Amino acid sequence: MPARTTDSTPGRPDDRPPSPDPDPDTATGGHGSAGTGRAEPAGGAADGTRGAEAGSTTDPCAHTSGSTDGSDTSDSWDGREGDGRDGGGETSEGVDPGRRVAVLRRAADRGRRWRAAHVAGCAALLAVALTGGAVAFGGSGGEGGGAAAVSAAGALSPGDLARGDLDAGIASLQRHLRAQPRDFGSWATLGVAYVEQARTKGDPSRYPQAERALRRSLALRPGNDQALAGRAALAAARHDFPGALAHADRALKQNPYNERALCTRIDALVELGRYDDAAEAAGTADERRPGVPVFTRYAYVHELRGDVRTAREVLQRALDAASAPADVAYVATALGQLAWSQGDYESALGHYARALAADDEYLPALEGRARAQAGRGDRAAAVRGLEQVVARSPLPGPLVALGELYEDRGADGDRARAGDQYALVDAWTSLARAGGVNADLDAALAAADHGDRETALRAARAGWDRRRSVHTADALAWALHVNGRDEEALPYARRATATGYRNAAFLYHRGIIERATGNERAARAQLQAALDLNPGFSPLGAREARTALDDLEGNR
Repeated sequence: MPARTTDSTPGRPDDRPPSPDPDPDTATGGHGSAGTGRAEPAGGAADGTRGAEAGSTTDPCAHTSGSTDGSDTSDSWDGREGDGRDGGGETSEGVDPGRRVAVLRRAADRGRRWRAAHVAGCAALLAVALTGGAVAFGGSGGEGGGAAAVSAAGALSPGDLARGDLDAGIASLQRHLRAQPRDFGSWATLGVAYVEQARTKGDPSRYPQAERALRRSLALRPGNDQALAGRAALAAARHDFPGALAHADRALKQNPYNERALCTRIDALVELGRYDDAAEAAGTADERRPGVPVFTRYAYVHELRGDVRTAREVLQRALDAASAPADVAYVATALGQLAWSQGDYESALGHYARALAADDEYLPALEGRARAQAGRGDRAAAVRGLEQVVARSPLPGPLVALGELYEDRGADGDRARAGDQYALVDAWTSLARAGGVNADLDAALAAADHGDRETALRAARAGWDRRRSVHTADALAWALHVNGRDEEALPYARRATATGYRNAAFLYHRGIIERATGNERAARAQLQAALDLNPGFSPLGAREARTALDDLEGNR
């Protein structure tokens, strides 16, 4: 499933300290506590951890190249930031549509055996998806208040962007900045909005624009926490988690209550595999800025430790208190993802229905609903849903899921259709890297099953070298396995499952690797655990797990 903590979350009106002795049921949205000394949810551990699943996969390193010392000192609007809709006005730092198509075609052609017409069609599809109409959902998350405080009338805060059309909000900010080019807060807000636009559209070419806007904000007001928090979010979006942590710490030194920085700090620690530190950071964030963005991260910290009960209770309390459509869609989707991961497809579908009732275009909910439909055997609905998702946001997670559904269906032309989806993953990876994104984890996971094995291993090793999380451990284990190096793979597979995180794909990978190394008893246990937990975790992976388990049972 897609990353949860690095997804944008609904914004808040400001980052000022809360008033003394706030009412917990009003100041925290009725949550009571997300893990401090206040009313711990039943079954909760005091030291849970919560992080983002990389790669939608979500998510997986180029550091942001701009300096935070304000080296870009131009005060005037230069028209380089585009119009917020179609990528117009790009400089050499961005990627214009014609260049995107060329890049995608080259990337899709490499190592692929599918017909040229299919590959060209894939490139065209991705180019259209990246340059098409607005995709506005979820909200830009984050601090908001500082920008609103310093901006003249007509400028928008991140909270405003969260509540409305993102592209229209960006256009409004651009108009405001033409008139008020020294408004550092609006430059910071614009940078954050570009990060969100890149995420929602699957368009990494927006990241250089975000970097320029944030650099401009810092040139006008060096060290302002809004821009520093924006740079942390940008680094996290580019999967530069050491950079994200450094920028978040700098922002929090200026303003300990900056919500975006608090949340990005949790994300970065999780992605770096520092789960104890992430748990501590989640507790601190809950004390300072309790609310939906913090609660969802706190829940995932517990999920990573196998404490699904606490994760579910925290999310349910947050959902019960949510009223804004963006909050409802975000938290209900997180509950749906949690239910799906535990194989409870009916509950997952109920949560996704609630999310889509709040926002019928919320893509994470549409993707999650399709996966849950596939899990309960409604393949036709799942295919239709994922086709809708990838047409609007062609990211690796749903592309691979759709390709596997095509392979599993096996109708005429499905092999070519599946190939198109996998070719698009290669194309997205090239575009992501051009935008400064470290796409090693995405590349490793996709290539291990549907691409070049050596490429998968190189990418997995690079990902592991940068951040040693359960996700990079699993990716490296699987890449080693497909390259026939199972003895080397086994310690990584065991490390991926060592925290108690209940992930069926991890259990399946470990089971296959245990079997390859002759540990048949362990293999049976892991494969059975994967299928018991989430029998629809992957159309092809679940089928292989059942076949392997049947073979092991026959050999007893």
